[in-house]
Amino acid sequence: MVRLVAPPSGKLAVTVTHFEMMARPTRAPRPKPLDRLLLTRVIDPTTSFYRYLYRAVGERVLWASRLQLPDDALTALLHSEQTEIYVLYRGGVPAGFAEIARLDAETVELIHFGMVPEFEGRGLGSYLLDAVIDIAWSREPKRLIVQTCTLDSPRAMQMYQRAGFVAVGQERKLEDDPRATGLLPKTAAAHIPINP
Repeated sequence: MVRLVAPPSGKLAVTVTHFEMMARPTRAPRPKPLDRLLLTRVIDPTTSFYRYLYRAVGERVLWASRLQLPDDALTALLHSEQTEIYVLYRGGVPAGFAEIARLDAETVELIHFGMVPEFEGRGLGSYLLDAVIDIAWSREPKRLIVQTCTLDSPRAMQMYQRAGFVAVGQERKLEDDPRATGLLPKTAAAHIPINP
């Protein structure tokens, strides 16, 4: 019999799934799902704009790693030649974003990807993911990687698999609950219980 142990106070038990894609997908280009869409690369984003996007997409699933970085460290990361930020706008409003990074000569990682909640369920996420995958493969890596976890949207794993990623491993981790550390408000991700 397996005995489940509750995580320590202020921690979250998270299962991380690692995915990779070893070749550019062969598929027909996905048509834009709606008019008034603009996908653009943001060159040298400000920390405040990036944090706005990061919170708008990630607060409900407790993204916190970028919030922990001091401004100068985040600026250096965002302005590095290896990092690229793409924003999908719908009618001039940011609807979602993606962050990719060249890890080495052979690997590009999709670091962050997601939609602002008000724009989910409209086909925009699939469109953005396909577009960013095509952009990443245009950098001519040997593989493209991404990871998701149990805090993420339950549809994330299916979306990555439909896009052509294959799961290559899982790991369990204990992570600080950013609501307990004050990085995110206690009201964030109400569907995920706070471990007192």
